[in-house]
Amino acid sequence: MSTLTQSSPALPASGATPRAAGRFSKRRTPLAILAAGVALAFVPQLGLPAFYDSLLYLALHWVVLATSWNILSGYSGYFSFGHGAFFGTGIYTSANLMARYDWPFLWTLPAAALMAALIGVALGAVVFRVKGVRGELFALLTLAITLVIGTIVVNTPLDDGSGVPLSGVPVPKIGPTQSSTFYLLALGAAVATLLIAWGIQVSKFGAGLFAIHDDEDAAEVMGVPTYRYKLYALAISCALAGMAGGIHALFLSYVTAGEVFTITVPLTVVLMSVLGGTRHWAGPAIGAVAITGLLYSFTAADHAVAGKALIGVILIAAILFMPEGILERLRRPRRPAPAGAPVATPSAIAPTEVPARPASVAARQGEPLLRVRGLAKSFKGVRALAGVDVDVRHGEILGLLGPNGSGKSTFINVVSGHYAPSGGAIEFEGRSLDGLPAHRIAGSGIARTYQIPRPFAHLSVLQNVAIATMFGGAIRDPDAARRQAMTWLEFTGLQDKADARPDDLNLHQRKFLELARALAARPRLVLLDEVLCGLTPSEIDDAVALIRRIRDQGSTIVFVEHVMRAVMALTDRIVVFNHGELLAEGAAADVMRRPDVMTAYLGKAHA
Repeated sequence: MSTLTQSSPALPASGATPRAAGRFSKRRTPLAILAAGVALAFVPQLGLPAFYDSLLYLALHWVVLATSWNILSGYSGYFSFGHGAFFGTGIYTSANLMARYDWPFLWTLPAAALMAALIGVALGAVVFRVKGVRGELFALLTLAITLVIGTIVVNTPLDDGSGVPLSGVPVPKIGPTQSSTFYLLALGAAVATLLIAWGIQVSKFGAGLFAIHDDEDAAEVMGVPTYRYKLYALAISCALAGMAGGIHALFLSYVTAGEVFTITVPLTVVLMSVLGGTRHWAGPAIGAVAITGLLYSFTAADHAVAGKALIGVILIAAILFMPEGILERLRRPRRPAPAGAPVATPSAIAPTEVPARPASVAARQGEPLLRVRGLAKSFKGVRALAGVDVDVRHGEILGLLGPNGSGKSTFINVVSGHYAPSGGAIEFEGRSLDGLPAHRIAGSGIARTYQIPRPFAHLSVLQNVAIATMFGGAIRDPDAARRQAMTWLEFTGLQDKADARPDDLNLHQRKFLELARALAARPRLVLLDEVLCGLTPSEIDDAVALIRRIRDQGSTIVFVEHVMRAVMALTDRIVVFNHGELLAEGAAADVMRRPDVMTAYLGKAHA
């Protein structure tokens, strides 16, 4: 097998070597952001013309908007064209409080952030519950929200169609001049926004958002509370946009809906974020500064139209040649050619690394751990499971067999929460799982693998396993989660691939990555869905040895498989499904000799 080494993506604490980068980042990055903010706060003392204060204000203004957009859309992958709506909400909240109710300007900023966040949460509370509203549909929906809010504002006393004048509102004396005051306000907002974006990226929250970005369904099954995390990200993103809008209202001095609720803001922040890099907290800021500088240079040279055309060309080039942005291109070296060094196999790992089987598990062996009664699942009238009853006992390896289409994988999907059952009851350790979302089922002690591996493509192998450790294993600290994840990579023989991407692994290694992720949650029940499919005979031998070791460290296993030699070698009992019904159960040698089982597999002519 070949060995590839590659830098990990810029999320939680990634870089050339994610573990070292994480320690460096947590110690120095926030200090560097604050130090830069303090240094830039002295710019007004230089006595520059007001034009430069305003230019710097606009650059920082776009840093806030692009970075806040990226917290939802870049981190979680929910691409939004509605950022202008939340920005505009902040503008009109602040403008109306100042013009109609004589609120001091600074007092309006928290209100602007709160109002934008409330509108965002109200939208997300509905939209995020509809699984079909993702990708392009979510983007179009958020674009429509911008137009709807703009129409409401212009036809109500908030605007009355004539705008809101703010020329009489006093500007607080924060800087030596009015222009420097706006610059300092934008600087404070930018520093706060960057600190928030960095803090999210290196936290458990950020890890969950990046998992949602790559595969939301798999993230939910691994324990990530996807609905709640998306709602939190949207609220933070909207609040920061609303705050930026509140500052910008007074900067404009005259607010009109026609200039606020347009497609310009979302398109600009998308361009800035994509250009800089959406998978790093600093990417949108770099893009914002670059685009603002380009626009200024062309405007100053009386070539504003050419500047806008160039911005469009840059966007196209960035999508084609730098899809992960400038920052990621600079941070990640060119991939080296594959080397010929072999990768360690589980059989080469010392057995002393396997945790001892808990005495409580051995004491309960033979008692039901999972009890399924009358489990049914239909897909638009097609019956996949027809009221099956299955008991899984503590400490056993239960083989789940049947011909293709018999309902085996559907059973795994329903028990793990990937699909909601159409009927029946599921109990785990005496507690009902009925109606629980997948992340709550994962948290109760059930983990699974997928028949076709579904790793998080933009995360390193180590980060993939750390996600399961944080959410399924309830380890809040990302550094502790990575340390624990490394022990499971050693357990599965993938320790040399810790910093690689899943695309750098072969099928055998991706299957073992699935196992490592499942085990990292420290489950009492592991559901293995055809983990041997596609493996060579020697790789199957390694996998069989690994599965034995999984059972030895205290887990109960449900083993869906077609490789009969592995089934015969591993299972304590088997159950056979056929057409969604339970056909037989018992010892493997006895069940596989039954005529009805042979008929189900081979057909009547061969049975």
